Amino acid sequence: MEMGLFLSLLGFLWVAAITPGPNNMLLTASGANFGFIRSFPLMLGIMLGMQIMLLMVAFGIGGLILVYPAIHLLLKIAGSLYLLWLSWKIASAPYEELDISNLSVPGKAMPFWQGGILQLINPKAWLMSLGAVASFSLAGAQYHSSVLAISFAMFLVNIVAGIIWLSFGSFIGRWLKSPRAWKIFNICMGLLTASCVILIWL
Repeated sequence: MEMGLFLSLLGFLWVAAITPGPNNMLLTASGANFGFIRSFPLMLGIMLGMQIMLLMVAFGIGGLILVYPAIHLLLKIAGSLYLLWLSWKIASAPYEELDISNLSVPGKAMPFWQGGILQLINPKAWLMSLGAVASFSLAGAQYHSSVLAISFAMFLVNIVAGIIWLSFGSFIGRWLKSPRAWKIFNICMGLLTASCVILIWL
C-alpha cells in the first residue's frame, strides 16, 4: 500500500476511532471508576474484538451483511440491547474509592471479554471495518497485504484513541471523591452510553 493511501486510511480510521461512541464511553466510565491500569484489559478486549471483526469483514462475513439486510437489523437490535444493559451497569455502579496507590487490589472492572464481545454487535465498529475494507483494500495479489495494512492502521488508531479516552476517564476519576459526585458521573456516562443506541438507528 502506497504511503499516501495509508495516510488517508489512518485519517479515516482516526476520525472513526476518536469520536464518541460505545467503546469510548465505556473506556471513559471504566477509567473513572477503576483507574487506568485496571481498565487496560477492557481496552485490549476492544482492540482484539476490532481486529477479529476486521478479518471477518475482509474475508467474507461483511459481504453477508450487505447481501442480507436482515443480518444487519439483528446486529442493530442485539447491539442496542447490549448497550442498554451496559448503560445500566455503568449508571448503577456502586461507589468505590479509587485508590491510585494500590492498583493491585482486585476490582469489578469490566473484563477483557466484554470489550471483545461488544465489537461483534457494535454497528459503529462494523461500519468502520466495512468502510475501511471497501475503500482502502487493493484488488488482486495485493489484497492480503492491503488487509494487513488496514489491520495495522486500525491497531494504531485504536490504541492511541483508547489511551486518550481511558486517560480522560482516569483523570476525571481523581475528582470523584464523594459518593454523590461518583453517582452523578456514572448516571451521566450511563445516559451517554445509552444515547449511542440512537446513533445506531439513524
